[in-house]
Amino acid sequence: MALVVICGQPCSGKSAAAAFLVAALCSSTPDLTIRIIDESSLHLGRNDSYKDMVVEKNLRGVLRSEVDRSVSRDSIIIVDSLNNIKGYRYELWCLARASGIRYCVLFCDTEVDHCKEWNSKRQEKGEPSYDNNIFEDLARRFEKPVRRNRWDSPLFELFPSRDGIVESSPVIAEAVSYLTKKVDSKTRDVKVLQPTIATQTARTTEANSLYEMDKATQEVVSAIVEAQSCGIGLAMNKISLGPDLPTISFTV
Repeated sequence: MALVVICGQPCSGKSAAAAFLVAALCSSTPDLTIRIIDESSLHLGRNDSYKDMVVEKNLRGVLRSEVDRSVSRDSIIIVDSLNNIKGYRYELWCLARASGIRYCVLFCDTEVDHCKEWNSKRQEKGEPSYDNNIFEDLARRFEKPVRRNRWDSPLFELFPSRDGIVESSPVIAEAVSYLTKKVDSKTRDVKVLQPTIATQTARTTEANSLYEMDKATQEVVSAIVEAQSCGIGLAMNKISLGPDLPTISFTV
């Protein structure tokens, strides 16, 4: 039904926003199927996942693969991670387009100083947090979403350090309305992505089936003729077409 990408600086309130969004969605439409995909759901630690560029790239690959397996027209998938690279958000947008579902970005626009303060408090409490050097690196490389980019639109912006985050937040309510509103031919404020020819799986037509069958038959006939010309068929009355294919027996 939809793919929601949550992005923001480390320790900017993304997980809290995801939790409140799920609660608001469940209150609005109780029978929704909702799943949050994040590092912890895949048993991945924050520091281990971002300690260098190689493991960070692997992490994005794991998250993207999980999203690809999970997106459908029957559920709402929420990606609760940094999603700090615009090219990566584009890849997620492409997955939503290939599935023909809704897509939106929920951005926690929190000042870096507040994020750093919240990260320090988590360190003191022994809660999941980032090492200082990893935090600084991630904060420096964050690419802020831009509303005019199709992979960042529609964009719902939260300001946790200024307004806080609650389930009744107007931005959360807007996101819920966008994700649950029924769409018909007259709907203009909700966009459902449409797959392109490049992203759709080619359907096998009757003509294609006949072509493939004829091609396979010709390959079998060619193998038999070649075996007979070499005298193999006369000696053994059996011809092997390949390691994963059955053996053909015939009588001359």
